[in-house]
Amino acid sequence: MSVGRRDSLLSAANDARGLALDAVAAANSGHLGMPMGCAEMGAALFGELLNFDPKNPTWINRDRFVLSAGHGSIFLYTWLHLAGYEISLRDIENFRKTGSITHGHPEFNKKLGIECTTGPLGQGIANAVGMALSCKKQAKMFNTQKHKIFTNHVVCLCGDGCLQEGIASEACSLAGHWKLDNLTLIFDSNDVTLDSDLAKTQSEDVAKRFKAHGFEVFEANGNDLENFTEIFNRAQSLRSHSPRLLIAKTIIGCGIDEIAGTSRAHGAAGTEFLAETKRRLGLPDEKFFISKETKDFFTRRKLECSKKHSDWLETFGAWEKENPELARTLKGASETAASGNLNILPPSAKEKMSTRAAAGEILQTIAQDRFMLAGSADLFSSAGNYIRGGGDFSHDNPDGRNIYFGVREHAMAAIANGISYDGVFRLSCSTFLVFSDYMRAAMRISALAKLGTIFILTHDSIAVGEDGPTHQPVETIAALRCIPCLDVLRPADYEETVGAWQLALENRSRATALVLSRQDLPLLSEISTSKRREGTQRGAYVALDEVGELRRVILASGSELHLAIQAAKLFPDTRVVSMPCMEAFERQSETYKDAVIPRACRNKIAIEAGIATPWHKYVGTDGRIAGVENFGYSGQPRDLLNDFGITLETLKNFIEMES
Repeated sequence: MSVGRRDSLLSAANDARGLALDAVAAANSGHLGMPMGCAEMGAALFGELLNFDPKNPTWINRDRFVLSAGHGSIFLYTWLHLAGYEISLRDIENFRKTGSITHGHPEFNKKLGIECTTGPLGQGIANAVGMALSCKKQAKMFNTQKHKIFTNHVVCLCGDGCLQEGIASEACSLAGHWKLDNLTLIFDSNDVTLDSDLAKTQSEDVAKRFKAHGFEVFEANGNDLENFTEIFNRAQSLRSHSPRLLIAKTIIGCGIDEIAGTSRAHGAAGTEFLAETKRRLGLPDEKFFISKETKDFFTRRKLECSKKHSDWLETFGAWEKENPELARTLKGASETAASGNLNILPPSAKEKMSTRAAAGEILQTIAQDRFMLAGSADLFSSAGNYIRGGGDFSHDNPDGRNIYFGVREHAMAAIANGISYDGVFRLSCSTFLVFSDYMRAAMRISALAKLGTIFILTHDSIAVGEDGPTHQPVETIAALRCIPCLDVLRPADYEETVGAWQLALENRSRATALVLSRQDLPLLSEISTSKRREGTQRGAYVALDEVGELRRVILASGSELHLAIQAAKLFPDTRVVSMPCMEAFERQSETYKDAVIPRACRNKIAIEAGIATPWHKYVGTDGRIAGVENFGYSGQPRDLLNDFGITLETLKNFIEMES
């Protein structure tokens, strides 16, 4: 690095510190410690080391930068602004304010250079692992011996808090096992957490821990621009099939001498020393100041970035000319992957089938699209979502389309999100419904970030039976239904499962949970195939019409729908509504909703093998609900269902009790 370039980058680091101080002071809110402590690393990354083009922020061969320590968001916004992305100085001034795009924690927006939504500590690390996996698969699919069009890296900046979260160990264990040598994790090691010095809660040797994970480990001075740059380049140039951990020792709050190196620097503390800090840094009193030297440097830097992109385009053009079929496949990948029409599938010929088995069979058709992947937290054999003939992903077989996550539900969900952020592949990841609690934080982020991740959740009720209450979900479906922008689908048979899968594939901006039965369920052939499939995609539909005057409506989902139909056959003035997805139903017109569940009919019954709470909205104060309001026990599924009243007899009693 030339002396002139070094001096320009050091000037930019100081300017970035000043911007962070002013932004946090203006918002009277935010975290200064990491942006101040990591300023030299930001200058090195965005001014020298990362490969990107702000004029083309979605360039497919760009390096991905993930800020796992999302509380330091002003660090990311500042450097994206300086680098030339569409984050203006006014956006920096409006940090954390109502209507601003510079939120308190980064929210996914590729156009702005924000690769993923971060904030819950550790998830960004797992997202980065997912992106690295996706990039590996793209390189294997599209690179040729002559032309390497995918050569990018994923760089993730994290802190002590990220590494203390269990999800980090889960994800890094997999990254090392998979030998994701396109992943570099930068550990901002400042020995401080929000409450105290790190020594109060941690004494482990992080370097040894990551070596055990299979990482190559390097150490650098994160506040020394040249040393950090040298070590980063050394790590990147290493010919090793291992991810990299770069332990960068920094001083949290560097520049604010009154609190630097202490836990006080983690949060908003420090703005009271703004004037003194600026004087020490040689910055003027002017708010949101950026020096001419910094502006000129990044003007030149943008030209460098555009030149690298232009050189790549030449390689890409030659590759495209020699590989037209691959080029057509790549061109449509992000728009068409795993989005086919499942309604063309023939009806099932089986009289009984569990919906987990049905979903697995349907997946085989979806998987004809090579961009569809499947994953499981050690439950492929139970969840049934394995792609037959798809091979298993590994370092030696990056083409493999089945991803074994081991017993790591949280990391699985967040890695799936990372794959979704990258936007080329779609992954359905599976476990038992009751263990979705381990995944909930990542499922919530998937919904918030509008990713379209698909979660396969089987063994959906107390009918799990002998495994007992630890494995019998009771409140779980209701809890998932509380998450905005998450479609929870509980189909009743094969045909409804076709409809559920179709909706999941079309949900490119909503997360989906497919909630599936362990036990066989009858094929509801008295309802037409098209009605079951199309009705499921609308969230609810009339499964069985009343005969004569409508006296009552029974609503049901999943394994209880056949009980509702049996009851209606005994009382023909009863309408049965199948409601596999409350969220999709709520998106329908008021006319459609009233046609399915008439407001005028006050006599409503609901049945579902779970907590009743979500159904009160539909049955009203006069309605009755057959649900499960307590934990189960180990026993035969039939006994459990009988004891908790999930039976035809319960429905008959409800109807006979009508005045």
